[in-house]
Amino acid sequence: MAEKSEVFEQTYRAYLTEIASLDYLSRAEFLGAGIDGDDLIIPLYDRTYAVSPERIVRVDGGASTDAVRVILARYVLGCPQEPVDRPDEWVTYREFKDGAPLVSYFTTNTNKTLETQFSGRVELLRERGARLGGTVGSNDSYDLSLTFSCLPRVPVMLNFNDADDMFPAGCSVLYRKSAQHYLDMECLAMTGTLLTGELLKPAS
Repeated sequence: MAEKSEVFEQTYRAYLTEIASLDYLSRAEFLGAGIDGDDLIIPLYDRTYAVSPERIVRVDGGASTDAVRVILARYVLGCPQEPVDRPDEWVTYREFKDGAPLVSYFTTNTNKTLETQFSGRVELLRERGARLGGTVGSNDSYDLSLTFSCLPRVPVMLNFNDADDMFPAGCSVLYRKSAQHYLDMECLAMTGTLLTGELLKPAS
């Protein structure tokens, strides 16, 4: 675990150096970010972060995980030259052409985990989703459909069917196809596991 944290820290520092070489504040509009002094202000799920070449921190002063810092750095560095968040189709992670190496990781740590933990507990999933800023959609194909704002240009949809007499619980996590223009596949996978982790947390 210590070695993994060290790798994250080295990667994070390298990303800060890259951000310093850019006119990063000019990317705010394309990223859907705010600006406060030398900081880009970017929400990630239900928390807001300040991003600059010096550091990536939570605006409220809380702790930032290694994964969150890397996701936010990649979001800034991967900013496309023009907005591409036009309405487009929802796709599963496995449908991204570069996602194949991480499909098993993604499925195990998102869909399968949520199916196991919320089978027979749809209302709890609804409550936890609302706490995370999820909005309930009207989709008759599912017992519960939630849409989250992962990042300003990267929404996430979670569709859940509870177990019944014939079938086990089923869950799918989807992204807009345009998400691949803002995050690489590793970071996109991490946004799924981050969502799962937040939904599993009991109310504080």
